[in-house]
Amino acid sequence: MKTLLLARHAKSDWDVDGLHDHDRPLNARGRRDAPAMARRLAGEDLGVQRIVSSTATRARSTAAAYAAALELPVIEDPALYAASARTILHVAAALPDGVDVAMLVGHNPGMTDALAELTGSYAEFPTCAVAECAVDVGSWAELVEGSGRLLRLRTPGD
Repeated sequence: MKTLLLARHAKSDWDVDGLHDHDRPLNARGRRDAPAMARRLAGEDLGVQRIVSSTATRARSTAAAYAAALELPVIEDPALYAASARTILHVAAALPDGVDVAMLVGHNPGMTDALAELTGSYAEFPTCAVAECAVDVGSWAELVEGSGRLLRLRTPGD
């Protein structure tokens, strides 16, 4: 059994003219929510062993908050930027088998779609939400559509 945490980046800033989407930073709410959610996850002691993030600024900043609270490095994967559900699940399937609990930090609509494909559950996936999924596989390479179930969706508003 593996555990996959699908995390959407915290709220980003749309007010900077001329900035490419990839480079948008977190806004004030995002800068508040990401560390708060990170402390919450650290307090729940989920045993996260790996954090993989999109290379987008808002995702990297969110992942950095998780990394600080969980005392882990962040591995950046450009494939997670604007990724489809298929790509997100492909990144998960490539995780090393020595990792039992992993977090992927990315974007919508990919995260919502990946959650639906992995678990068959559709859920609203607001910014800074984290879906905890149990995946019934011995190896990440065995991860396929429908191999997981949603255990819990955490949102900043909980």
